[in-house]
Amino acid sequence: MKSALSGLLHILSAALLATLIPGMAAPQNSLQVVEVKTVLGADGVQPGMTTKVAAVARIAPGYHINDHKPTLDYLIPTEWKLELPSQVSVEKVVYPKGELKKFAFSETPLSVYEGSLTVGALLRVARTARPGAYTLKGKFNYQACNDHACLPPKSVPVALNVNVVRRGTPLKRLNADVFSSLGELEAAHKSL
Repeated sequence: MKSALSGLLHILSAALLATLIPGMAAPQNSLQVVEVKTVLGADGVQPGMTTKVAAVARIAPGYHINDHKPTLDYLIPTEWKLELPSQVSVEKVVYPKGELKKFAFSETPLSVYEGSLTVGALLRVARTARPGAYTLKGKFNYQACNDHACLPPKSVPVALNVNVVRRGTPLKRLNADVFSSLGELEAAHKSL
């Protein structure tokens, strides 16, 4: 009787643990480690001109993602890939420089992003583009890690609308605070 009761207790304990453990793991799996939003540098762009766009990524505390140019060849780089309509082309993409950090799992310091980062792009609209809204889609690809393990690589879909306006239409600058941190992109925009 005592061994049957002991066996039953073991089975009930195992069943209880099996129900509790998935519930405990759920918050980690549902955690959005990286959130990405896109912003425009102006409220429109004229045909034949360039415009600035950016992807602003916020990384959850305790996590990092690899630099666009990772320290080690086998690390997955952070990349913003744009799918553009034929009337829009990419002139330049600017990634921030990562920060070298030492982690317990690597003897080599790794170049990573923590907190937030802004990736900027300079786009050119074709001279033949007709006025209207052009939807730009893309993906922000990354692999997030903490001090102990890496999560599987992930892609966050991103989209934004670029408003092409008639030549001579006055344009209003937007998001100056975001683009001020992208000096290389600003210099490229002014030189064109």
